[in-house]
This record gives sequence, C-alpha cells and structure tokens, in this order.
Amino acid sequence: MIGHIIQWSLRNRLFVLVGSLLLLVWGGVETARTPVDVFPDLTAPTVTVVTEVEGMAPVDMEALVTFPIETALNGAPGVRRVRSSTKIGLSVITVEFAWGTDAYLARQIVAEKLQLAKAALPPDIEAPVMAPAASIMGEIMFIALTWDDPAKVSDGGTVALKNTADYVLRKRLLAVPGVAEVLPIGGDLQQFQVTLKPERLAAYGLTIDEVVKAAGGANRNAAAGFYAENGQEYLIQGIGRVRTVEDIAEAVVAVKNGQPVLLRHVAEVGLGTAVVRGIGSTNGKPAVVLGIQRQPATNTLELTRVLDRTLADIQASLPAGMKIETRLFRQADFIEVSIRNLLAALRDGAILIVAIVFAFLLSV
Repeated sequence: MIGHIIQWSLRNRLFVLVGSLLLLVWGGVETARTPVDVFPDLTAPTVTVVTEVEGMAPVDMEALVTFPIETALNGAPGVRRVRSSTKIGLSVITVEFAWGTDAYLARQIVAEKLQLAKAALPPDIEAPVMAPAASIMGEIMFIALTWDDPAKVSDGGTVALKNTADYVLRKRLLAVPGVAEVLPIGGDLQQFQVTLKPERLAAYGLTIDEVVKAAGGANRNAAAGFYAENGQEYLIQGIGRVRTVEDIAEAVVAVKNGQPVLLRHVAEVGLGTAVVRGIGSTNGKPAVVLGIQRQPATNTLELTRVLDRTLADIQASLPAGMKIETRLFRQADFIEVSIRNLLAALRDGAILIVAIVFAFLLSV
C-alpha cells in the first residue's frame, strides 16, 4: 500500500507539490488568525455586581444588600447560578449565565434587574454597579509606580504616587482600546480631614450632624440662571467647589446671634491620609501596584505591545525620580515562551520527519 502511494506521488510530482504548498499557505493563514492566550476561555458568561457601603458589618451587609440583590437576580432569563461573597462594607455577587449567552445581553438583563432591586435597598447606600466586562484570565500585566530615591517616600512621596496613579496613570491606561479595568493597590489616599472640638460645639450649641451637613454642602457649585442686558445673556454661577483647606474652613455651619459660625471655629481642618487598608511595594520600596485587566476577545500580545508604548509615553511626562516598573508580571511573557517552545518542537519534528522520509526513500 505504501509502495503504491509513493509511486503515485512520484508520477504526479507537480500535483503533490502544489497541494503541499496550498496546505502550507492555508495552515499559515489559520495559524495567524488563531486566538492566542494563556488558557482557553472555558467559563460560561458571567456578570459581577459590586456594592460598597463603607463600614457596614458583614451580617448587615448580607441581610440588607446581598440578599435583596440575589433575590432580584434569581430567575432572570438565562441565569444558571448566582453566587455571592460578603465582607466588611463590600458585597460581590457573581451571576453565571447559560452557555452561548451573549455577554452584552447578559449585562443588559442584570442592569434591568438591578433597577428593580434598588427599591429594596436602604436609601443611604450607593447604587450597585456592574464590574467591567473583563477576561476571566485576570490581570494581563502588573506594573508599579515608585520613586528612585527612597528619601522622597518619607516626604509625602506615597501621597504623590497615589495621586499620580489614580489621576494620570489609570486614566491614560483606561483610554487604551482593549483595557477593561485598572486596579491600583497601595499608596496613601489624600483627603481633607475635619477634627471636631467638643468644647467648641457645646459652646455654640451645635451638633455633629450640623457640622457634617455644612461640610458636605460647602463642596458644590450652584447655578443661578442668567442675567440679560443689552441683548446679551450672562451666566450666573456660585462657585463653591472645595479646592483648598481654607475653602472648607470657611464653610458656614450656623448663624448664632446674627454672626456666622464657621467650620474653623468648631474644628481643625487640614490635609491628611485615609486609613490604610492595604499596601503595595516593589523590590522592598513602597509603591502603587496597578493590575491591568483586558476585555474579552482581545489579543494579549498586541495589547501588551500597545501598553508598553503607552507606558513609555507616560514615563516621559512623570516628575523627576518617579519611575514605572513594567516587568513585575506579564502574561505575554508566558505566551511568548510557549510559542518559542512550540516553534522549536515543530522545527525539530520537521527535521526528524524529513530525515526519516529520506532514509526510507533511499532504502526503496
């Protein structure tokens, strides 16, 4: 049988060569179009719903937030399973849909159910939000923002790292096509802090609630319509957005005996840092670590190359001494190593096959 095949191939050399070339071209085209990732996507379509209520106990969080949302989501069209995890001030609900369900249709169904669930939630909590549509492979890259000089860390350097990571680095990376989410870890969050003086509150006859309302109400602009004159309209606006410590300190809490009581009269106002709930570091130095997640069906290798160019552009505009570490973790490295190993195996296999075929033909 093998002898007949060999003789037929020798008699029809042109046909065999053309067929081989066509198969080679077709295989190359399909190889270039084949999706490349660390692992195949074998997870059913899922949508994650996150609700945050600062400081709420897990028991209350589960009874007042998680359970009403789960009740609304159970029984939705195409839903296979609903799972939840409740922590201090955080509720995470994962909704798993049937295989083949369009991801955007699943998100639309969840969004409609969340609108119904809002009526059963406490009135003073933030509305539940859906997490971005990200790949199940998790973060494709971890980067770190740090200082070259360790001395800058003690001089408010971690606050500068956090501000740069949140308002510069994260916003630029989210604008890259294919990036689903950028999650920062570590750094000190800068905030305005108001420290009340109980004796001053008692002297003025004020309560803590009055001070809280005054501080919150001072941080907003007010629209006052238009002023028309000589055929022209002028926009009237009350500027009240807080920009400095002095802006908060001058907020009016109440009026006593015809005199305004300002916030600085009953409290100390200054800049500080929020309570630290997590830290980030790289090579033993404090840093802000950012995890970058990609959107589904996005090529990891191409997105990594675009991110490298974007990070190089951002690095050029950062303050002196601030550096972006880009080699903490990269899924692209695993993929590239796997491809190199595959090509090496194909090369060695092809050489071995050719050698065996020639040895066989010479023995005929």
